[in-house]
Amino acid sequence: MKLNKLVGDRFKERPADCVIDSHALMVRGGYIKYVANGIYSSYLPLRRITRKIEEIIRQEMDAIDGQEVLFPVALPASLWEESGRYESVGKELLRFTDRNGSPMVLGMTHEEAAVHLVREYGQTYSRYPFMIYQIQTKFRDEARPRAGLIRVREFTMKDAYSFHTSQEDLEEYYMRCHKAYERIFARAGVPEVISVASDSGMMGGNISHEFMLLTPVGEDSIAICSDCDYRANMEAAESIILNTKDDSSEALTKVATPDQHTIEEVCDFLGSDAKKSCKAVVYQRNADDSYVVLFIRGDLEINETKVTNFLGCEIHPAIITEECGLNAGFIGPWNLNGDFTVLYDNSLKGINNLVCGANEEGYHYTGLDMERDLPDAEYHDFAKIIEGGICPKCGKPHITISRGIEVGNIFQLGTKYTKAMHMEYIDSDNTTKNPVMGCYGIGVGRLAASVCEAHHDEYGPIWPMAIAPWQVHLCAVRPDNAEVKEYADALYEKLQSAGIEVIYDDRSVSAGIMFSDADLLGVPLRVIVSPRNMKESCCEIVSRDKTLSVKEPLDSVFEKVKTLVAEALNSTSL
Repeated sequence: MKLNKLVGDRFKERPADCVIDSHALMVRGGYIKYVANGIYSSYLPLRRITRKIEEIIRQEMDAIDGQEVLFPVALPASLWEESGRYESVGKELLRFTDRNGSPMVLGMTHEEAAVHLVREYGQTYSRYPFMIYQIQTKFRDEARPRAGLIRVREFTMKDAYSFHTSQEDLEEYYMRCHKAYERIFARAGVPEVISVASDSGMMGGNISHEFMLLTPVGEDSIAICSDCDYRANMEAAESIILNTKDDSSEALTKVATPDQHTIEEVCDFLGSDAKKSCKAVVYQRNADDSYVVLFIRGDLEINETKVTNFLGCEIHPAIITEECGLNAGFIGPWNLNGDFTVLYDNSLKGINNLVCGANEEGYHYTGLDMERDLPDAEYHDFAKIIEGGICPKCGKPHITISRGIEVGNIFQLGTKYTKAMHMEYIDSDNTTKNPVMGCYGIGVGRLAASVCEAHHDEYGPIWPMAIAPWQVHLCAVRPDNAEVKEYADALYEKLQSAGIEVIYDDRSVSAGIMFSDADLLGVPLRVIVSPRNMKESCCEIVSRDKTLSVKEPLDSVFEKVKTLVAEALNSTSL
């Protein structure tokens, strides 16, 4: 293809609304165009990249006996009502009615559709196991889309669903899929992606993993042990606290703390340490607005996902009114009366001499002893794991917190959907059972953006050969020079005939503009034909990552380029 026919503009200035480099470069390079919040159109360069990613995914899914299917984007709400998610999932699920008034949804995930597709097929044990997958457009009404293609509302995803007659069989296939994902990311150019334990969230099931590309601009926090192989999303990471108790307990004493509402204010006022305080954080259940009061050590933060999972319902930060019986800024566990669910974090277990609210405006207690004063309290893990925290696996205080972009996820769903949607099979012993399910997702556009985020410089993306929009960028500097034009045209045709993907720039523009556009397109190999090179009877062959720069004799340029492309493709194929 000739560059002068490529739809989309490339420009130098960084857009003001782009907070991460991949977003800025994909806008500047003519890959995407903003349509609405979290919704983008794709130009040809991105479409060529995503098609290659999709083909890698198809190859790896087919290799583990996957069968490609296609579900509708718009689905009847009745399917989601069967699973119970029509009501339980929040505003992320876009609900609407068709012209007949029938409730519908836009698919944000397709577990229900998958069960519906194979419910009649899978009525006998002899047909198991099997896996189906699709590459499909989805819509999730994200509250805060950000960072270009990293978090959007409309996106393309590969989602796969496996069905099994036993948990053991699911676990074996789960590991096969895990290894397939490792191959996909390596072939796409990001072998550094790591797998971390994660929270299953609305998907259900007890075991899940996310595949994370570590980067400072990532939106997820990951707990990593520097001494063992423990890795977990912050939402799923267990917080282990070594509680220490003072040798003697002080008397519980009410003290005046006028206008001191926050932990920081109270501790400064009393000259105490936040680690020796008990703070209250209040939530309300989404379903009925009932109050949940959670007490935790003052220096720690609450992991709301853990709270949601413990309660089995969605929650939101509370609006504290005069009528609810809580004194904001002065809430404490001692003598707390009211219709509240009260929870205690493990960080408070067994410790004493704490500062806490007195449930009275302008007052706190000192000397709170959890065992003495609240002997019936039950403790659970609600805290976020911290930097330098104790590793849940090896027990050493070597936890570090890193940032990452989630590029894929896998779940063991159990019978959550098959049981709810009455999918059953007759087993070999003539008993009726529900199959167990696995679910496996990869966001195609997000993966492309993540590769760009991982591999770029200040001038543009550095695409790996396996997914690059083109394999070779042919630059004819000074195409008005007959010798340059003749050689470049002939090389273009010869490379194309050999099956090599070429973007050919024969525009009458300066070398600076030509090379700047080439940087933004990020094609792995650049071949430069110029009057100076022609005088030396050579062409320059340079790689986008700057690891290669050679002057090749004219009569061997074609073979050299062919060899370099083949070697690069082979190095990323597993």
